[in-house]
Amino acid sequence: MKDLVLLAQTDTTVGFLSQDASRLHAIKQRQSDKPFLKVYASLAAFKTDHAHIPARYKSMLRRAKKSTFISKNQAFRIVRDKAHNQLLKRFSFMYSTSANQSGHRYHKEFCSRNSDIIVQDDRGLFEGEPSRIIKLGKQKKRRIR
Repeated sequence: MKDLVLLAQTDTTVGFLSQDASRLHAIKQRQSDKPFLKVYASLAAFKTDHAHIPARYKSMLRRAKKSTFISKNQAFRIVRDKAHNQLLKRFSFMYSTSANQSGHRYHKEFCSRNSDIIVQDDRGLFEGEPSRIIKLGKQKKRRIR
């Protein structure tokens, strides 16, 4: 189950989800040195998997919606969306990326050809607005997108 690639509606846009980053690199035809976003269903799941986050950012992590954080060159997001969260609760974490070939737009045929399981709820599959990206430094935070 860990090497499967899921196509699902995430909290922001349609995306590929997997616990195998190498499969995602192959599908997206992306450089292998560029890391993927890790998504977690809860703050507790994040704490068991991630390094220490400075205390000044903890309340921001608890309240953030549709926000991606970068700490020590690792991007992560704690999902608040109920429909997407139900899928994530079955796993400790999943790598997430937009459902497209690197540098291209979403194409339904490409996505269905390259995913093992398609998870679709009542929202359907659509391209939405991307998440905010915030880089957490030791002393300050910086909004990237």
